[in-house]
Amino acid sequence: MKDITKLLDEPESTIAIVGATDNPSKYGYVVYRDLKRKGFTVYPVNPNRSSVDGDKTFKRLGDIPEQPTIVNVVVPPEVTSNILQQCLDLGLMNVWLQPGAESPENMSFLQRHDFNYLANACIMVQSRLKT
Repeated sequence: MKDITKLLDEPESTIAIVGATDNPSKYGYVVYRDLKRKGFTVYPVNPNRSSVDGDKTFKRLGDIPEQPTIVNVVVPPEVTSNILQQCLDLGLMNVWLQPGAESPENMSFLQRHDFNYLANACIMVQSRLKT
């Protein structure tokens, strides 16, 4: 498996941001805008919003028009477990859990199903501007 941080260096990489929002007090707000500003192709996923930062929001990972390279999860652990099952069902095996999305159960799920994952690390720190 490829180091998930190296996927950020590939020009064609796309990122689904689960928990993207327009609420400035949430990390889903900051993460989505940071990656978009850096030039990444990002897909906001949030069943409770029709748009984020003016972009159409997808209710579920399966609604995105292409398979994202990385699924970045910015939701509480109890929501993350459902997202991880969606990832498994869709064959989306590159998962990045932002700090606060992990739990012992979620980590066990990732390991049991051989996900390529990174947890408890911020994607904004690891990503660079796209050129």
